[in-house]
Amino acid sequence: MTLRRWIEDILQRFGKGEIRLDYAINELLKLPYEDIGIAKLDHHREIRKGIPEVIFGQDKTQEDLVRIAEGMLAKSHRFIATRLSREQIETLIQKFPQGKAYKSANIFWVSDKIELSGGTIAIITAGTSDYPVAEEALATLEFLGNPTKKILDVGVAGIHRLLSEIDDIRESAVAIVIAGMEGALPSVVAGLVDIPVIGVPTSVGYGASFGGISPLLTMLNSCSNGIAVVNIDNGFGAGYFAHLIARRT
Repeated sequence: MTLRRWIEDILQRFGKGEIRLDYAINELLKLPYEDIGIAKLDHHREIRKGIPEVIFGQDKTQEDLVRIAEGMLAKSHRFIATRLSREQIETLIQKFPQGKAYKSANIFWVSDKIELSGGTIAIITAGTSDYPVAEEALATLEFLGNPTKKILDVGVAGIHRLLSEIDDIRESAVAIVIAGMEGALPSVVAGLVDIPVIGVPTSVGYGASFGGISPLLTMLNSCSNGIAVVNIDNGFGAGYFAHLIARRT
Protein backbone atom coordinates (compact mmCIF):
# COMPACT_ATOMS: atom_id res chain seq x y z
CA MET A 1 0.00 0.00 0.00
CA THR A 2 1.44 3.38 -1.01
CA LEU A 3 1.00 6.51 1.10
CA ARG A 4 -1.61 7.81 -1.34
CA ARG A 5 -3.62 4.62 -0.95
CA TRP A 6 -3.23 4.85 2.83
CA ILE A 7 -4.82 8.32 2.74
CA GLU A 8 -7.59 7.04 0.46
CA ASP A 9 -8.20 4.19 2.89
CA ILE A 10 -8.54 6.62 5.84
CA LEU A 11 -11.04 8.76 3.92
CA GLN A 12 -13.04 5.77 2.69
CA ARG A 13 -13.23 4.26 6.17
CA PHE A 14 -14.46 7.57 7.54
CA GLY A 15 -16.99 7.87 4.74
CA LYS A 16 -18.34 4.42 5.61
CA GLY A 17 -18.57 5.31 9.27
CA GLU A 18 -15.94 2.75 10.26
CA ILE A 19 -13.79 5.31 12.10
CA ARG A 20 -14.55 8.51 13.99
CA LEU A 21 -13.78 11.96 12.64
CA ASP A 22 -11.28 12.75 15.41
CA TYR A 23 -9.38 9.52 14.63
CA ALA A 24 -9.24 10.34 10.90
CA ILE A 25 -8.07 13.89 11.62
CA ASN A 26 -5.42 12.64 14.05
CA GLU A 27 -4.05 10.24 11.43
CA LEU A 28 -3.97 12.90 8.70
CA LEU A 29 -2.32 15.41 11.04
CA LYS A 30 0.76 13.18 10.98
CA LEU A 31 1.32 14.58 7.51
CA PRO A 32 3.37 16.28 6.17
CA TYR A 33 5.87 14.89 8.70
CA GLU A 34 6.03 12.90 11.90
CA ASP A 35 8.40 13.87 14.71
CA ILE A 36 9.68 10.71 16.41
CA GLY A 37 12.29 12.55 18.48
CA ILE A 38 15.41 11.33 16.70
CA ALA A 39 14.10 12.33 13.27
CA LYS A 40 11.26 14.10 11.48
CA LEU A 41 9.90 11.61 8.98
CA ASP A 42 8.83 13.35 5.76
CA HIS A 43 5.83 11.15 4.92
CA HIS A 44 4.51 13.81 2.54
CA ARG A 45 7.51 13.38 0.25
CA GLU A 46 5.99 10.34 -1.42
CA ILE A 47 2.93 12.41 -2.37
CA ARG A 48 5.06 15.32 -3.61
CA LYS A 49 7.63 13.29 -5.52
CA GLY A 50 6.23 9.78 -5.87
CA ILE A 51 9.22 8.41 -3.94
CA PRO A 52 9.39 8.06 -0.14
CA GLU A 53 12.09 9.67 1.96
CA VAL A 54 15.32 7.70 1.79
CA ILE A 55 17.05 6.58 4.99
CA PHE A 56 20.77 7.39 4.96
CA GLY A 57 22.22 4.74 7.23
CA GLN A 58 25.77 5.97 7.74
CA ASP A 59 26.62 6.79 11.38
CA LYS A 60 23.12 5.95 12.65
CA THR A 61 22.85 3.58 15.59
CA GLN A 62 21.10 0.31 14.86
CA GLU A 63 18.33 1.22 17.30
CA ASP A 64 17.68 4.59 15.61
CA LEU A 65 17.82 2.99 12.18
CA VAL A 66 15.15 0.45 13.14
CA ARG A 67 12.91 3.13 14.69
CA ILE A 68 13.09 5.26 11.55
CA ALA A 69 12.45 2.25 9.31
CA GLU A 70 9.44 1.22 11.39
CA GLY A 71 8.06 4.75 11.18
CA MET A 72 8.45 4.86 7.40
CA LEU A 73 6.94 1.40 7.01
CA ALA A 74 3.90 2.29 9.10
CA LYS A 75 2.84 5.02 6.65
CA SER A 76 4.41 4.29 3.27
CA HIS A 77 4.44 0.49 3.64
CA ARG A 78 7.91 0.62 2.14
CA PHE A 79 11.34 2.09 2.84
CA ILE A 80 14.83 2.07 1.39
CA ALA A 81 18.02 2.53 3.42
CA THR A 82 21.41 3.30 1.85
CA ARG A 83 25.07 3.38 2.92
CA LEU A 84 24.58 0.72 5.56
CA SER A 85 27.24 -1.17 7.46
CA ARG A 86 27.25 -4.97 7.41
CA GLU A 87 26.02 -4.96 11.01
CA GLN A 88 23.13 -2.63 10.12
CA ILE A 89 22.13 -4.84 7.20
CA GLU A 90 22.09 -7.94 9.40
CA THR A 91 19.93 -6.10 11.95
CA LEU A 92 17.45 -5.05 9.26
CA ILE A 93 17.33 -8.57 7.81
CA GLN A 94 16.41 -9.94 11.24
CA LYS A 95 13.85 -7.19 11.92
CA PHE A 96 12.28 -7.15 8.44
CA PRO A 97 12.70 -10.64 6.92
CA GLN A 98 10.38 -9.67 4.06
CA GLY A 99 12.95 -7.14 2.83
CA LYS A 100 15.73 -7.42 0.29
CA ALA A 101 19.42 -6.89 1.06
CA TYR A 102 22.16 -5.88 -1.39
CA LYS A 103 25.27 -6.44 0.67
CA SER A 104 27.86 -5.27 -1.85
CA ALA A 105 25.81 -2.10 -2.41
CA ASN A 106 25.10 -1.54 1.31
CA ILE A 107 21.37 -1.16 0.63
CA PHE A 108 18.29 -2.72 2.19
CA TRP A 109 14.67 -2.11 1.26
CA VAL A 110 11.18 -3.31 2.03
CA SER A 111 8.23 -2.90 -0.32
CA ASP A 112 4.94 -4.78 -0.25
CA LYS A 113 4.57 -4.64 -4.03
CA ILE A 114 6.85 -3.70 -6.93
CA GLU A 115 5.19 -2.76 -10.21
CA LEU A 116 7.52 -2.35 -13.19
CA SER A 117 6.91 0.82 -15.18
CA GLY A 118 8.75 3.27 -17.41
CA GLY A 119 11.47 2.68 -19.95
CA THR A 120 14.37 0.28 -19.48
CA ILE A 121 17.53 1.69 -17.90
CA ALA A 122 20.93 0.36 -18.96
CA ILE A 123 23.51 0.10 -16.18
CA ILE A 124 26.95 0.04 -17.76
CA THR A 125 30.30 -0.41 -16.03
CA ALA A 126 33.82 0.09 -17.29
CA GLY A 127 35.19 -2.73 -15.13
CA THR A 128 34.13 -5.34 -12.62
CA SER A 129 35.61 -3.26 -9.78
CA ASP A 130 32.88 -0.69 -10.47
CA TYR A 131 30.14 -3.23 -9.78
CA PRO A 132 29.34 -2.26 -6.14
CA VAL A 133 28.35 1.21 -7.38
CA ALA A 134 26.37 -0.39 -10.21
CA GLU A 135 24.56 -2.59 -7.71
CA GLU A 136 23.63 0.50 -5.68
CA ALA A 137 21.98 1.92 -8.80
CA LEU A 138 20.36 -1.44 -9.56
CA ALA A 139 18.97 -1.81 -6.03
CA THR A 140 17.52 1.70 -6.20
CA LEU A 141 15.86 1.08 -9.55
CA GLU A 142 14.42 -2.26 -8.47
CA PHE A 143 12.88 -0.54 -5.43
CA LEU A 144 11.44 2.19 -7.66
CA GLY A 145 10.06 -0.33 -10.16
CA ASN A 146 12.18 0.33 -13.24
CA PRO A 147 13.16 -2.45 -15.66
CA THR A 148 16.94 -2.61 -16.04
CA LYS A 149 19.62 -4.29 -18.08
CA LYS A 150 23.22 -4.78 -16.93
CA ILE A 151 26.12 -4.33 -19.32
CA LEU A 152 29.30 -4.98 -17.38
CA ASP A 153 33.06 -4.69 -18.02
CA VAL A 154 32.99 -2.78 -21.32
CA GLY A 155 35.61 -0.12 -20.60
CA VAL A 156 37.63 1.78 -23.17
CA ALA A 157 40.68 -0.47 -22.79
CA GLY A 158 38.76 -2.92 -25.00
CA ILE A 159 36.26 -0.75 -26.87
CA HIS A 160 35.06 -3.67 -29.02
CA ARG A 161 33.30 -5.01 -25.91
CA LEU A 162 31.14 -1.88 -25.77
CA LEU A 163 30.41 -1.86 -29.49
CA SER A 164 29.07 -5.40 -29.32
CA GLU A 165 26.41 -4.15 -26.84
CA ILE A 166 25.53 -0.86 -28.52
CA ASP A 167 22.16 -1.95 -29.93
CA ASP A 168 20.89 -2.90 -26.49
CA ILE A 169 22.07 0.44 -25.11
CA ARG A 170 20.34 2.39 -27.90
CA GLU A 171 17.04 0.65 -27.12
CA SER A 172 17.14 1.87 -23.51
CA ALA A 173 15.48 5.01 -22.17
CA VAL A 174 18.51 6.09 -20.11
CA ALA A 175 22.08 4.85 -19.68
CA ILE A 176 23.89 4.97 -16.35
CA VAL A 177 27.60 4.72 -17.16
CA ILE A 178 29.93 3.95 -14.27
CA ALA A 179 33.71 4.26 -14.52
CA GLY A 180 36.79 4.84 -12.43
CA MET A 181 40.42 5.26 -13.54
CA GLU A 182 40.33 8.08 -16.15
CA GLY A 183 36.52 7.97 -16.48
CA ALA A 184 36.30 8.12 -20.27
CA LEU A 185 33.48 5.63 -20.83
CA PRO A 186 30.47 8.01 -20.42
CA SER A 187 31.89 10.30 -23.11
CA VAL A 188 32.28 7.39 -25.51
CA VAL A 189 28.76 6.10 -24.85
CA ALA A 190 27.21 9.56 -25.19
CA GLY A 191 28.93 9.98 -28.54
CA LEU A 192 27.23 6.84 -29.86
CA VAL A 193 23.63 7.09 -28.62
CA ASP A 194 20.70 9.51 -28.63
CA ILE A 195 19.52 8.83 -25.05
CA PRO A 196 20.40 10.63 -21.80
CA VAL A 197 23.63 9.42 -20.21
CA ILE A 198 24.28 9.69 -16.48
CA GLY A 199 27.97 9.49 -15.64
CA VAL A 200 29.03 8.03 -12.30
CA PRO A 201 32.71 8.42 -11.38
CA THR A 202 34.03 5.81 -8.98
CA SER A 203 36.92 5.84 -6.55
CA VAL A 204 38.48 2.87 -8.37
CA GLY A 205 41.99 3.58 -9.65
CA TYR A 206 45.62 4.25 -8.84
CA GLY A 207 47.01 7.28 -7.04
CA ALA A 208 46.56 9.82 -9.83
CA SER A 209 42.85 9.10 -9.98
CA PHE A 210 42.70 10.89 -6.60
CA GLY A 211 39.94 8.72 -5.18
CA GLY A 212 37.55 9.45 -8.04
CA ILE A 213 38.29 13.14 -8.62
CA SER A 214 40.08 12.44 -11.90
CA PRO A 215 37.15 10.54 -13.50
CA LEU A 216 34.75 13.13 -12.06
CA LEU A 217 36.60 15.95 -13.83
CA THR A 218 36.83 13.91 -17.05
CA MET A 219 33.07 13.43 -17.10
CA LEU A 220 32.36 17.06 -16.24
CA ASN A 221 34.69 18.16 -19.05
CA SER A 222 33.27 15.76 -21.64
CA CYS A 223 32.96 17.06 -25.19
CA SER A 224 30.04 14.66 -25.81
CA ASN A 225 26.66 16.26 -25.26
CA GLY A 226 23.83 14.71 -23.27
CA ILE A 227 25.77 13.75 -20.12
CA ALA A 228 24.73 14.57 -16.55
CA VAL A 229 27.22 13.67 -13.80
CA VAL A 230 26.56 12.68 -10.20
CA ASN A 231 28.99 12.57 -7.31
CA ILE A 232 31.76 10.01 -6.78
CA ASP A 233 30.43 6.50 -6.07
CA ASN A 234 26.85 7.82 -6.04
CA GLY A 235 25.04 4.89 -7.63
CA PHE A 236 21.91 5.73 -5.64
CA GLY A 237 21.79 9.28 -7.01
CA ALA A 238 22.25 8.01 -10.56
CA GLY A 239 19.46 5.46 -10.14
CA TYR A 240 17.10 8.05 -8.67
CA PHE A 241 17.78 10.52 -11.49
CA ALA A 242 17.42 7.83 -14.15
CA HIS A 243 14.05 6.84 -12.64
CA LEU A 244 12.77 10.42 -12.95
CA ILE A 245 13.66 10.41 -16.64
CA ALA A 246 12.51 6.88 -17.48
CA ARG A 247 9.11 7.10 -15.78
CA ARG A 248 8.15 9.80 -18.32
CA THR A 249 8.79 7.47 -21.26
